[in-house]
Amino acid sequence: MNALFEPWSPAFIADPYPAYERLRAGGRAHWFEPTRQWLIPHYADVSALLRDRRLGRTYLHRFTHEEFGRTPPPAAHQPFHTLNDHGILDLEAPDHTRIRRLITKAFTPRTVAALEPTVRRLAAELVAELVKNGGGDLLAEVAEPLPVAVIAEMLGIPEPDRGLLRPWSADICGMFELNPSEETARKAVRASLDFSAYLRDLINHRRTAPGDDLISALIAAHDEGDRLSEQEMISTCVLLLNAGHEATVNTTANGWWTLFRHPEQLAALRADHSLLSTAVEELMRYDTPLQMFERWVLDDIEIDGTVIPRGSELALLFGSANRDPARFPAPDTLDLTRAENPHVTFGAGIHFCLGAPLARVELTASFGELLREAPTMRLAGEPQWNPGYVIRGVDELRVEL
Repeated sequence: MNALFEPWSPAFIADPYPAYERLRAGGRAHWFEPTRQWLIPHYADVSALLRDRRLGRTYLHRFTHEEFGRTPPPAAHQPFHTLNDHGILDLEAPDHTRIRRLITKAFTPRTVAALEPTVRRLAAELVAELVKNGGGDLLAEVAEPLPVAVIAEMLGIPEPDRGLLRPWSADICGMFELNPSEETARKAVRASLDFSAYLRDLINHRRTAPGDDLISALIAAHDEGDRLSEQEMISTCVLLLNAGHEATVNTTANGWWTLFRHPEQLAALRADHSLLSTAVEELMRYDTPLQMFERWVLDDIEIDGTVIPRGSELALLFGSANRDPARFPAPDTLDLTRAENPHVTFGAGIHFCLGAPLARVELTASFGELLREAPTMRLAGEPQWNPGYVIRGVDELRVEL
């Protein structure tokens, strides 16, 4: 089955879905030697394993690297791991429970609701500029700046500094790809150091001059006398930026690329904007922005008669799960009216995406604004795909009006 899964192949990245179909037909768990992971392609397994407490995003709450049969990361990479390992995405209970509870006190539904007018205003400004120019690169001019601006607004990042965020994020997220190179690690370490230093200064300033922003709320958040440490706050802010915009950026650009290739569905959406909420969910399912999510096996598990021992790593294939015919009728058909759509794009279990409500607000705002203000928008050139497989997206999306 290794020949079916080619995450470094441009052709595979451009369209992994036929290979996923063959992987599902071939079984429920496949050993992939190049990354030494078990590939899990079926929806039922992915959904169940996301909730299975015998798995974890980390193993360090129970084992040392050596006890788990793993080699510790090089000392030179430590700044990246310090940043990454204190964020809730890569923690398990009890630390995950404590930190998520404290973050949730600051990142409430009311916080997201209060951001809606800002999101709509930013989307309107970006789309107006695209329309004024008669088109351009939808990725660079709308898809990327909107979620970055929203997160920056939430965190209270001063406007002159906001251009720093996307490059830092891109360099850090390079480490989430399969078998990252030493050059990728070097960039991630530098970005981790620079971003952490910047946030440390901002947090210290907010301690003495709190504002109406999420950093001030994280400083104030407490539970039975417990508070977030400075490192936990820094890691949380970085995670909110990285996780809070990568998926939204790629859902926007990949989603419009999908719509352009399905003109009858695009025409139906343009004729009836009330389809927008189901359309956003369907676009996230149909071409999933995060194709893979990894889990460590903390205690032996069995999948379809195969014992997968402690110390193994699972690669849960979200893109495959979201096209599984056992869960989705006609999964390879784009249906913007699909009412029942339990996709796993935002994960499940204790690591379900904290920012899912905000992502939906942003996607609804940007798609809605483009449908209203650019009703004749069309593709101006076929895009190329970025080389990354895990976080999968086009490198640009040229459009004209």
